[in-house]
Amino acid sequence: MVVMLQPVPKCKPSPVLIPVVDLTDPDAKTQIVKACEELGFFKVVNHGVRPDLLTHLHEEATKFFALPQSLKDKAGPADPFGYGSKRIGPNGDVGCIEYILLNANIHLSSTKTSAVFQQTPAIFRESVEEYKEEMKRMSSKVLEMIEQELRIEPKGKLSKLVKVKESDSCLRMNYYKEKEESTAKEEIGFGEHTDPQLISVLRSNDTEGLQICLKDGTWVAVPPDHSSFFVIVGDTLQVMTNGRFKSVKHRVLTNTKRSRLSMIYFAGPPLTETIAPLSCLVPKQDDYLYKELTWAQYKSSGYKTKLGDYRLGLFEKQLPLYLSNV
Repeated sequence: MVVMLQPVPKCKPSPVLIPVVDLTDPDAKTQIVKACEELGFFKVVNHGVRPDLLTHLHEEATKFFALPQSLKDKAGPADPFGYGSKRIGPNGDVGCIEYILLNANIHLSSTKTSAVFQQTPAIFRESVEEYKEEMKRMSSKVLEMIEQELRIEPKGKLSKLVKVKESDSCLRMNYYKEKEESTAKEEIGFGEHTDPQLISVLRSNDTEGLQICLKDGTWVAVPPDHSSFFVIVGDTLQVMTNGRFKSVKHRVLTNTKRSRLSMIYFAGPPLTETIAPLSCLVPKQDDYLYKELTWAQYKSSGYKTKLGDYRLGLFEKQLPLYLSNV
């Protein structure tokens, strides 16, 4: 099953078919791998997440972002977790955005990020906790399907990186406020970037704004679908597949008429995990395109860069001169 992506205005027309994967389809694992190789991005349906959970979480998050700014500021600044606005990273990147960033593996009652929920009903905290578990389940399932299709050994090599309690996964809720018609113009809500983790699982309301960049540099808009999820290949999975999968560059433009609320689960490995091409996929180390690095090293280097920088370049192996010109 496929859905047409519409070209962004002022961009080169390039209709694109976005893969749609039914997780209950026996052929889902083959479809997932093909999508990761060709686009680095796909849509997931029949995912098993309860619709009422999505409804409750959306409603309560919207109520939080509608609170007076003085109350929201008490839940921030994000350092790195908590409430933040405008400032996306530590190196000057900004956007038309408010957000909540949470550690996915720390219970909200045991961390300072619980300050986000002091002004909201208990159902908000409870919904977030359940949603985190559902996203862990879904991201693990997707990674398990990749393992099966690629015959990765040992079993669970990828999925266990998300399942273990040491996993460095996080959940981010992004809110892009609507603008007054008299002053409205399309702006960058969240600038172009790739996600550094293994995969990201994204859901939003029915407001457009998400765009992905194709291999030829064309930007195309992703039609929103509040009942489905989108999976994005991250830098770490690109390294572990030795470039077979590509982390896809994406961005968000603001909408002039409607607010946009998105929730992104970043499935990350433990900080001490060594990231390198999988030996079962690339038996000879001479064929590795990337140097070995720990997830902590990659995160540390990423904090020193701008949002749109090509962070993986720091870890690419230098090809011999006679090959680099081929």
